[in-house]
Amino acid sequence: MGKKLLERVSETLHLKHYSSRTEKSYLQWIKRFILYHDKTHPEQLGAREIRNFLSHLVEDKNVAASTQKQALNAISFLYKKVLNIEIGSIGEIEKPKGYKKLPVVFTHSEAILVIHNLKNETRLIASLLYGAGLRLSECISLRIKDIDFSMSQIVIRNAKGQKDRVTLLPDSIIPELKLQINKAALVHKQDLLNGAGLVSMPNALAKKFPTASKSQGWQYIFPAANLSEDNDNKTRRHHINPSVVQKAVKKAIKDAKILKHAGCHTLRHSFATNLLQNGYDIRTIQELLGHKSVKTTMIYTHVLNKGGLGVRSPLDVAL
Repeated sequence: MGKKLLERVSETLHLKHYSSRTEKSYLQWIKRFILYHDKTHPEQLGAREIRNFLSHLVEDKNVAASTQKQALNAISFLYKKVLNIEIGSIGEIEKPKGYKKLPVVFTHSEAILVIHNLKNETRLIASLLYGAGLRLSECISLRIKDIDFSMSQIVIRNAKGQKDRVTLLPDSIIPELKLQINKAALVHKQDLLNGAGLVSMPNALAKKFPTASKSQGWQYIFPAANLSEDNDNKTRRHHINPSVVQKAVKKAIKDAKILKHAGCHTLRHSFATNLLQNGYDIRTIQELLGHKSVKTTMIYTHVLNKGGLGVRSPLDVAL
């Protein structure tokens, strides 16, 4: 199939500062696309083959609309950014039968109970997910320099859609966050003494500021417990593994005896619904969440409605 092609895709994603999560997803979809066409090189395929693959995902694999769109984005990236081939219109494709899935949310008391059932850095991370509306990937990727205590704000760099944004910093967690930053700084100081101290950097900045990867400001607030040796044979300390937080939150939900099908992202959903309940306008919430379209944010207005779109049952009307 050509290992070189996938390497080119990976290098291009790196150069354009796509997240590691997006890189992994795109590589998987491109590989599936090539395998579906019997390992034919994509340069020999076109719009018809792309259409057939996307339709196959719906007809044979029963994927959701978001999954099909992700596959299309990956294939489009391959042709436009890597192969420099204009594929044009792919025509009509079989689309999943969509349905509106409402997000699961915690009540305020449930969210606080989950947070209180956590310890150490996982408790602080969960507090940021609920208190600032962060995605888990955004939270664990925070660098020391991204926290502005004087302005009570957090800067999220290279978020979903390759955009930066600013969100609020909850006052109640400032003391705990400062302690965590001091802890991360001490870990970094010890790494430097041991001849390490490097952290991963966006490619462009790594070249422009070659010494920045050892500076304190660029260190992750939630560092991994162990150092890692990367593909370039350099030893770095990355951020905490997301699975550590996910497992801890799942356990906290279970310990809280909450029966909802929930996880880390439920805390972010709950941030949005809580702001709506408190009268904040939808555009403000859209900006804080980093949604590209306000339509995405509007889903939370449906969650706030009581059963039956807020209509009061005649059974509950006083006689």
